[in-house]
Amino acid sequence: MIATAPAAPSWFHQDPDHGPLPALLLVLTMVTGLVDAVSYMKLGHVFVANMTGNIAFLGFAVADAKEFSVSATLAATGLFLVGALAGGWLGARAGRHRGRFLAGSIFIEIALIATALSALALASDPEGSTTRYQLIALLALTMGVQNAVARRLGVPDLSTTVLTLTLTGLAADSRIVGGSNPRPVRRLAATGTMFLGAALGTFLILNASVGLVLALALALLLSAAIAALRSTPSTAAWTVGT
Repeated sequence: MIATAPAAPSWFHQDPDHGPLPALLLVLTMVTGLVDAVSYMKLGHVFVANMTGNIAFLGFAVADAKEFSVSATLAATGLFLVGALAGGWLGARAGRHRGRFLAGSIFIEIALIATALSALALASDPEGSTTRYQLIALLALTMGVQNAVARRLGVPDLSTTVLTLTLTGLAADSRIVGGSNPRPVRRLAATGTMFLGAALGTFLILNASVGLVLALALALLLSAAIAALRSTPSTAAWTVGT
């Protein structure tokens, strides 16, 4: 008798076109909320994932709004682009298996978040400028990689870092205006997980520490990496996309 691998939980393979990818990208969306809570609340009113907001912040800073920093915003934006370049490079060389590609990229994110957590723990002045820019750089690199990977995977409504088009789709594609209302649950889930990550991250920052937020993000990434690794032997249609 040929042994078979244990069946994955039902949530893990619900989508025939994308397999476990939607569930895993929702985990990464929550990580985005956590990380942007850290960057906005503690790193000087800057985003490391939401580049639309960052461009607006750069405009505010150039116009001399005192709560915003040109240098911090440029650092976050520049390092995000470097991370996106790395994610694009990885995608071009990772082969066609989407599960393996996602697993590899998540391990890169784990390394970057772990380095950020270590930098914070070892800093002589956790609130100082050096630590601030170290965290901005590492977190922006992480989110750049993540965004490039999500873009290449191409799962609708799950960019993991941007909700503008997701929310637009909820309204513009709704049955109220004669639309077909595709994927409403996914769109609401993406919105909800981003909200939850931001709210939880802010709560922990105000009541505990930035380190705890980064540790939670790291734990979520580890769980996603384990789940992604389980998908790597699959030869189902979703592994090469549609």
